[in-house]
Amino acid sequence: MPRYCFINRVRPDRIAEYTEAHAAVWPEMLEALRDSGWRNYQLYLAPDGLLVGHFEADDYEAAQAAMAKTAVNERWQAGMERFFTNPGNPDEGFELLPEVFSLEDQLEANGLPTEI
Repeated sequence: MPRYCFINRVRPDRIAEYTEAHAAVWPEMLEALRDSGWRNYQLYLAPDGLLVGHFEADDYEAAQAAMAKTAVNERWQAGMERFFTNPGNPDEGFELLPEVFSLEDQLEANGLPTEI
């Protein structure tokens, strides 16, 4: 399964609000992410506002497009926009990062067990 990592920037003066909003994401949004093919999705936020996200999906563009078609995503992104340093839909502001290392992939490639 392809893995995707991205970064974005949360406004430092909005970090507490952003964190609070993600402590209880709307169930409808969670279902939309799942149904759009997003799996194993995590967000990490540094004290300076650097946001790092990671998720798995069969196809990044298809997962993004499926979410863009949902009404709940439109509402969610409209509410999230105020937290980010770049104007516009936060999902469209992702900077994708290339993967350069995966422990599990290299263990498997060397015929080594991935778990002890």
